[in-house]
Amino acid sequence: MPDSALAPVPAVDGTTVDLLVVGAGTGMAAALAGHEAGLKTLIVEKTEYVGGSTARSGGAFWIPASSLLEAEGAGDTPERARTYLEAVVGSSTAEERWRRFLEYGEETLQLLQRTTPMHFFWARGYADYHPELPGGSAAGRTCECRPFNLSILGKERARLRPSLMEAPVPMPITGADYRWMNLVARLPRTGVPRIAKRAAQGIGGKLIGREYAAGGQALAAGLYAGVLRAGIPVWTQTALRRLTTDGDRVTGAVLDQDGQEVTVTARRGVVLAAGGFDHDIEQRRTHQSKHLQPGWSLGSSGNTGDAIRAGQDIGADTDLLEQAWWFPAVAPLPNGSPPVLLAERALPGSLIVDGSGRRFINEATDYMSFGQLILERERAGDPAGPLWLVFDQQYRNRYVFAGASFPRMALPKQWYDAGIAHRADDAVTLARSTDLPEAAFTSTLRRFNGLATTGNDEDFGRGNSAYDRYYGDPTVVPNPNLRPLQGQLYAVRVVLSDLGTCGGLRADGDARVLRPDGAPIEGLYAIGNTAANAFGTVYPGAGATIGQGLVYATVAARHAAGKK
Repeated sequence: MPDSALAPVPAVDGTTVDLLVVGAGTGMAAALAGHEAGLKTLIVEKTEYVGGSTARSGGAFWIPASSLLEAEGAGDTPERARTYLEAVVGSSTAEERWRRFLEYGEETLQLLQRTTPMHFFWARGYADYHPELPGGSAAGRTCECRPFNLSILGKERARLRPSLMEAPVPMPITGADYRWMNLVARLPRTGVPRIAKRAAQGIGGKLIGREYAAGGQALAAGLYAGVLRAGIPVWTQTALRRLTTDGDRVTGAVLDQDGQEVTVTARRGVVLAAGGFDHDIEQRRTHQSKHLQPGWSLGSSGNTGDAIRAGQDIGADTDLLEQAWWFPAVAPLPNGSPPVLLAERALPGSLIVDGSGRRFINEATDYMSFGQLILERERAGDPAGPLWLVFDQQYRNRYVFAGASFPRMALPKQWYDAGIAHRADDAVTLARSTDLPEAAFTSTLRRFNGLATTGNDEDFGRGNSAYDRYYGDPTVVPNPNLRPLQGQLYAVRVVLSDLGTCGGLRADGDARVLRPDGAPIEGLYAIGNTAANAFGTVYPGAGATIGQGLVYATVAARHAAGKK
């Protein structure tokens, strides 16, 4: 057990509750909803930390047509949201799944506002991932938690799962801040004040005993603060072994804490919120890609598919097991996490090539679509091979790169030593260094530079979408996503990481787990990444994974309480 983690609350055999929640990520929202509905609730968490993948994420949530969006002038309506989801999801999942998500969005937001100390804001301008479709929004529907003081957790602060990356100084950086901080060298009048504000908040907070955090840390801490305030018990280091049943109904679960099995009875239901099978590499290679490697997923370490297997063991159906919240990232160093590539792929002066030395995609597209195209090629017998993000010195001078290098700073020496990064004075030399076909790569670069000069990517449409432009450089015209490369060149190896799998137990609009014949398993619910994606094969907007986890947490708890 890490020194920072607290000892677990001892599990008690024979405990009886109304609602048992397995997983302390967005599952905490299910516990809050159940508690508010009058249910005696217990949370059990496999790892030593609460927060799950949520605590490691950007922490945004996508819940359309809410009162928060209305109050901040987003211009969204339930009708527009329905039109968008109908267009983007199509037939990739049952319609009741996304429709129920929309029905319970506002109720979920109000629940969080009532039961936690969090305050939220609209990330204005963070476009939906497919804003050009009917009902899509270029202004976006993504919201975030305002910087949150982790110190209110008291000694329980040590039980919060650490973030994926720590800032060099205490700074609560929201997703909205990230966009402008990444452009600080280009837009200092916007970026510098934001950096100063967050640094003052972080450093100043430390001086008066406060620890401000943003993103997933803020959201997870806010949920946990609500759980603590409600007096809901949380058993950490307590793994799900199997579900218990009486006939066709789930009655509870057998759990394991430090090698000791205990049985918990759940009178109203069990909510499985234990994430997907992010770190079960055998299952991932079976269902997704034989090229995936251990350590490439950014999901919580405890996400090994336990809850999904427990459901299958009692006859549950599964769906969308080939899907994940894919995210291209820098190839990791040994025993390291892969640094994700978000704005980096959209900024001008860069392109991505496959193993043939050619472009194959709009580099600025949403990260899930990026990964899906890679795997579609693999399944079609046309694997992409090694991927390289190529950029020039001007790009290196202007932008933050993968959280590892600031403008004008060198890329990490370890990257060069490991063959992750390469540098050359010209395209031919770079091709030789990266084992790319020289003729194809140099031809690709000439073609790209010609298109970038015109500002029109005739090959892949980079910059045509409002989503592309959100992470572009607004000082570059006519297209904030395109600029010819010149001078010294760099190449960084790209792999297919993810934020977690999003295929799992098939569930209905009430979050009830279904059998293969479509009949619900009474007393069993699945939410978050334990359930098959409520949006089928798509990622509609930033924060949709957390958004559906929170909303279906409310749906499941209210159904278990008989308040559908």
